[in-house]
Amino acid sequence: MKPGKVSLDLLRRYNVPGPRYTSYPTAPAWRETYGASDYATILGERASSGAPLSLYVHLPFCERLCYFCGCTVVITGTRHGPEHPYLETLGREIDWVADRAGTGRKVVQLHWGGGTPTYFAPDLLEALGRRILSRFPVAPDAELGVEVDPRVTSRAHLATLARLGFNRLSMGVQDFDPRVQEAINRIQPYAETRSLVEDARALGFPSINMDLIYGLPYQTPESFSTTIDRVLEIGPDRLAVYSYANVPWMKKHQNLLAPHLPDERGKFEIFRTALERFSEAGYEYIGMDHFARPTDELARARENRTLHRNFQGYTTKAGTDLIGFGMSAIGSVGAAYVQNRRELPLWSESVRRDGTATFRGFRLSKDDLLRRRVIQNLLCHGVILKKEIEREFGIVFDDTFADALSRLEPCAADGLVTLSKAEVRATDLGRVFLRNLAMPFDAYLEAAPEKPVFSRTL
Repeated sequence: MKPGKVSLDLLRRYNVPGPRYTSYPTAPAWRETYGASDYATILGERASSGAPLSLYVHLPFCERLCYFCGCTVVITGTRHGPEHPYLETLGREIDWVADRAGTGRKVVQLHWGGGTPTYFAPDLLEALGRRILSRFPVAPDAELGVEVDPRVTSRAHLATLARLGFNRLSMGVQDFDPRVQEAINRIQPYAETRSLVEDARALGFPSINMDLIYGLPYQTPESFSTTIDRVLEIGPDRLAVYSYANVPWMKKHQNLLAPHLPDERGKFEIFRTALERFSEAGYEYIGMDHFARPTDELARARENRTLHRNFQGYTTKAGTDLIGFGMSAIGSVGAAYVQNRRELPLWSESVRRDGTATFRGFRLSKDDLLRRRVIQNLLCHGVILKKEIEREFGIVFDDTFADALSRLEPCAADGLVTLSKAEVRATDLGRVFLRNLAMPFDAYLEAAPEKPVFSRTL
């Protein structure tokens, strides 16, 4: 895929703060009035639904801080210890939810994220896995994924994960350039990363994902192309090529990187390089920041329009209730969102007292559900079929979304989208700016806080 020539003027018009739409409404609209009793009610309402489950477990610890990181993490240095009480508290939370989520509901997706899940010793990961498997039945074809850091992950870790049934590994690479690695405080040699992938293949892991980041200090299209050469030598099944989100008002350590970041034009050219190189190598561009081999189920899901988007990004598992465990974890259950406390002491205290650490949430209205569907279709499939939405929600699309369609007209004039009586369809260039195309359908943006809460769309 080649997005074509893009002017600096166009980049400046569309490279604006905007949501990533892993949910709708997005988190700034949620209310900090939810607690354990609200979450218990939400789970109870869905207990007999029979809907499958997607479980996310947040394991927040890292030995050292990567300066680009915007995740909720706890930095400990090389002296371990906090993982033991964390797992004990996590077990309480798992039991509390399992007692309320309903029996017989199959888990079709399990993901461990962080932080660094492989910060935990193999025996601790095994204990956590057995605890989850003892409380939730897992479907035979479930996707079990885990994020691993090649710098701290051993073959024993991989063997343990394989034994537990994990079938998808996601590993951070970001960039193989030594100067970039030094600037972001993440020294990760190519040989170490390749060796871990070879071990994983030998142990039978069927799918390996690599995460790259563009827009980091000292990156250029030429240097990133060299990183792409190395990635292609390893041959992952999926790729996530994320835009670096510089949000120093949220993560103060990112101030260290600001003086050395590429400008708007340079950053776009780095992504264009990735887009063209990975497309030429046979990967399909799924949308926004994801690529997959044509045989991968992610690519098949995009083709047959069953792709879904949640807090972990693109997924093939639609129609699930997402349950989050651990500090800061988010859930999407029926027509409601919930989130755990983000501070380790408060999360621990809340779980020990109440069984859960819910502190904010949101219940979606009929209008929210409609707009969520429209935005999902645009971000996952690149097209909104008006008749499809009209049948599902009993509306007249052009009347309901007259304002949004009007605001999309400049995007159409700039070649990002085509507007017709039957559909709203992103162009090849528009697929790079899907967040911008989704924003006119967002009823909450104008009421968002004045302080910046979103990263830029590029």
